[in-house]
Formats: sequence, C-alpha cells, structure tokens
Amino acid sequence: MTHTEIPGDRVPIRMWARPDEVEDAAMRQLHNVTAMPWIHGLAVMPDVHYGKGATVGSVIAMRDAVSPAAVGVDIGCGMTAVRTDLTAERLPDDLGRLRSALEAAIPVGFHFHDEAVDPATIPGLRSRAWDAFWKGFDDLADAVHPRRERALRQLGTLGGGNHFLEVCLDDEGAVWLVLHSGSRNIGKELADHHIGKARDLPHNQDLPDRDLAVFLTGTPEMDAYRRDLFWAQDYARRNRDVMMGLACEVLARQVPGTGFGQWISCHHNYVAEETYDGVDLLVTRKGAIRAGAGEYGIIPGSMATGTYIVEGLGNEDSFNSASHGAGRRMSRTRARKTFTAADLVEQTKGVECRKDAGVVDEIPAAYKDLESVIEAQTDLVRVVARLRQVICVKG
Repeated sequence: MTHTEIPGDRVPIRMWARPDEVEDAAMRQLHNVTAMPWIHGLAVMPDVHYGKGATVGSVIAMRDAVSPAAVGVDIGCGMTAVRTDLTAERLPDDLGRLRSALEAAIPVGFHFHDEAVDPATIPGLRSRAWDAFWKGFDDLADAVHPRRERALRQLGTLGGGNHFLEVCLDDEGAVWLVLHSGSRNIGKELADHHIGKARDLPHNQDLPDRDLAVFLTGTPEMDAYRRDLFWAQDYARRNRDVMMGLACEVLARQVPGTGFGQWISCHHNYVAEETYDGVDLLVTRKGAIRAGAGEYGIIPGSMATGTYIVEGLGNEDSFNSASHGAGRRMSRTRARKTFTAADLVEQTKGVECRKDAGVVDEIPAAYKDLESVIEAQTDLVRVVARLRQVICVKG
C-alpha cells in the first residue's frame, strides 16, 4: 500500500497503517509530535501502537533536536539473524535439549554471566576494538559508573519481555538463528538519566507532551546525551554479536561441522544522523528499522508466527524506514487477563518454547497479524526470506 497523510500541526502524519485501526492514545501522541517546533517530518509504520513517551512504530525527523523518550529506554534494541548451512533434517531430534543448551549458554531475564564473556574467544569478534569501546565507559554519565561490572557481565545476555532467541527454518528448509535484544540495564539507566534531565530544561516546559522533552544541538546537555546514546547503541549491537557468537558455538557443538553465513543486524530503537530534502536531521526510530535501498532488515512476529528477512527499497517518504515487527494489539496487562497458559500451549503448537503463565503476555494473539503488517509496506521493503521458528527462548 502507499501511505495516507493526515494533517498535523506543523507537518503531516505519513501513515503506513490504517488510521481507523490506531488507538486514540497513539493518535494523540502522534499529533503532539507534529506540534514540536523542531519537527521536520513524521512517518508511522504499520505496526504502530501506543508507547511510553512516544509512539512505537514512529519515525521522527527533527532539526537540531532529539527527544530521549522518543528513543525509549532500551537504547539500540534490535535484531540479528544468520543463515546456517544446515537443513531441517540435520537438526537434533531432541529440540528440547538444544533449547536447554542455548539457555545454559545465554542468560535470560534478569540474569547475567557469572564472569564477563571475553569476546576474543569468539571467532569473528576478536578485531572489534573492545578495549577502546570499554574505555568509552569512563566518559559516560557519572550516574552509571557503579554499573560497569554489571554491564560487563550482561554483555551477551538476552533479557526478558519481547526479547527472544530462536532457531528457525526458511521456506527452503534452511536453518537460521535469530535473536532480539538491546542494551540491557546500562541502556535503561542512561535513558532514564537523560529523560529526567530533558524534562527539567526551560525550553521544554510548554510542550504539549512533556514526555517529548528534547535536547538542542549546541548545548552541553545534547553533547552529553549523544555521547551516551551512541555508546549504548554500540553496546546493544555488541551484546547481540556476543549472543549470536555464543549461539553459533552451541549449535556447532550440537551439530558438528555447521557453517554460518553473513550476519544481518539492525537496530529498531535508535537515533541516526541522516539528510533529507537537503537538510541534516536527527532521525529517531522507535519500533522501526532503517530500510535504505539494498539494506537488509529483520521484521519478527511473535512466539509462533515467524520472522521476515527483508531488503529495503529506499522510500524517502518513510525516511528510509520500515516496521520493526508485528506490533502489539493489546497491552501486557490485558493479555494476562485475557489468556491462560492453556491458550499459550495451543497457540505455540510445534514450537519448542516456554508455555507457562510467566510468558502469557507474549502470546501470539496479543500481537497484530504479521502478514498484514508486511503487506502494508510493500513500497518500503521486499521480502527476501520467510522464517518460522522451531525453538523460541524467552526470559
């Protein structure tokens, strides 16, 4: 489909979702964004839904300003996927054993490694300038300095909520590893620190929504936020890299001789410096991936509805963006009140995964239909591969 334009205050709202299907609270958030003095443009993805601070599934392009709440508290959250040279027939008969091995290697939920993982022990990660990266920790906001050891031990960990690690099959029967995670506790603490700082600045006192408080280019507050933001985005990508390296090692031990292709990786909660209409902008994607021409991305569904590997078409109307997933159609609280563990068992048939009350809020029915979300953005991406999960690890 092509997008719909809804009049906003300073700029229109470009929507790849049906406006009548977007909840009122999310529409109010989007209209508030269009009233900001620094706004250059707003694009809305088909997985849009209400979010804390700013709408999930929104792409906000601003001149000389950025809103830390519009990034969200999981700075750099995103996806990584790799195609192996295995086919379904070569997977172990006991998928439960493989799932347990993955869970043993990669801590989930609030857990972290007993000792920090040495990336130099993981092939492919040895030359990533790790010393320089960790030296940058010393320049972060003083508030997070006591968290250094925790950040070290959380590198290569999954987290909880909608984060996952999966073994998938594509339509040709090839085995993929796919994971979704972000910057863990260190990203959250940096985000909370800067969101609080922004809310107190004088230029934000008259905004229609104080959650959209911004930092302005050329100020010490913006310089500090950009330093911490880009470090956290790098941490998130490195976290996924370490996890994927550990997952590859597990699979190679279970199936000796396994080979791995090129890793595909993308953020979907982040800020990028990009130019549109001849203007240098700060583009915030919260629940959206970059989909520049020829760039690969990952769009997942839920615990049992699969994932799409896509190639961007470079549509500048969307600021070269696409959806980050299926998007929730009901809150976690409502999902827990609506569904039971028995419903989860039914909806995740054929997938080796947790099927208990602790993850009922992640039940597939709590998410939008992934096929419809993909169909709504055929002018943003083309499908490269369709995956279905056979193992799903959740915290």
